[in-house]
Amino acid sequence: MLQVVSIVGALAVLAAFAADQFGWVHPGRLSYALANFAGGSILTTVAVVEGQFGFILLHGAWTLISVWGAVVILRGGPEPRTGDG
Repeated sequence: MLQVVSIVGALAVLAAFAADQFGWVHPGRLSYALANFAGGSILTTVAVVEGQFGFILLHGAWTLISVWGAVVILRGGPEPRTGDG
């Protein structure tokens, strides 16, 4: 059952990434941040249950960064970027 939960979390993160890469969603959208948050939270929980410290660090940071992104979006969004870098 834990494997199924892991796959659901991974699919949420991968779906957000693929949607960004294919131009289907802008990473500044709330749906992007929430998909990353949901997937990262699930994968962090599984890593904690399994005692996988490297994955706890990776997915825990992914989740916290996603929460930060969602908060920024909900507060009015990040400043628009100009240029390529």
